[in-house]
Parts: sequence; C-alpha cells; structure tokens
Amino acid sequence: MSDIIPPALAAHFDQEDARISDQIRRYGVSIQMVGGGQCSVPGCCSPASERPFAYTIGLFGIGHPELAVVGLDTPSSSRALNAAANLVLDGGRIMPGVEMKVPGWAARILPAEVPNPGEIAYNANGHYWRPAEYSVPLLQLMYPDRRGRFPTDPSYSGSRRRQPLPGEWDARC
Repeated sequence: MSDIIPPALAAHFDQEDARISDQIRRYGVSIQMVGGGQCSVPGCCSPASERPFAYTIGLFGIGHPELAVVGLDTPSSSRALNAAANLVLDGGRIMPGVEMKVPGWAARILPAEVPNPGEIAYNANGHYWRPAEYSVPLLQLMYPDRRGRFPTDPSYSGSRRRQPLPGEWDARC
C-alpha cells in the first residue's frame, strides 16, 4: 500500500484546513458536520448517515473542550453548536453534568464528557496537530425528548440509536 496521497485528495485537505482556520479567525469556531448529507471528499462513496453529528473546532484553542451534538439535522446542529460556542466565546463555561439553557437555542442541554474523542473529532485533532490518543476533549450536548428527559434517564423516549450516550458512538460508519 502506498503512502502517497492522490493530488485531488491532498488539495481537498489543504482547502479544508484553510476553510477551518478562516472560520475560526472570523467567528471563533468552525462547525464540522458529519453524515448529514453528501460527502464532499474526492472519491468518497459514503452514504448519508442515519446518525449525523456535528462538532466545533476552535474552542480548544481558548482552553475549553470542543462541543458535539448527535442526531440533529444540519440547521439544528448549527444553531445548537453556534449558540453554545457563543456562550463560551463570551466567557462562559459549559460543564459536564450541569443541565443548562443556552441563549439562542430553544432546548435545554445536558453536557457529558465524551470518553472517546479521538474516534470522533478527527478534524479538530488535525487542526491542533494532536494524535487520537491525545485528542482534544469533547463534550456531547445531549438534548431532551418531547417529555423533557435526557438519554441518561431510563424513561427517555427518544431514539438511543439517533442520540446515543457518550462512548456508545464514534465517527466510523
């Protein structure tokens, strides 16, 4: 097997790195969407995932864990992560296990530490030049079902497949 990256793929990675850096400079974070639509990587044949997720890139640079949401569509993921990131960029902290309301997003959240961030936050680790075993920390922002219960509650009525608990999912198909 060759270690040479095809030119089209190398160009894509360079453009992606530049886009992420530009968004962090302009907005404080970049939002990485995974599985919510068609793959933009040259040669990618991955189908759209039934469990899309998204995470921030940029909060680690100011001493805060990156943030992730699972099972939301692209607009909802963007709203949730941008609202939570703005809270952090304005000096707030999001702490694991502390249920909270984030200004700018309708749902309450219950942040939880993700035990396997190196298997999820590939682009965040790439941006900060960190190997998976020394991954940036990641908090999953869990949101409630229609009755206001989070996935940690035994009577949670939402889909555990769509919004699994931290450690029960990763970026692999």
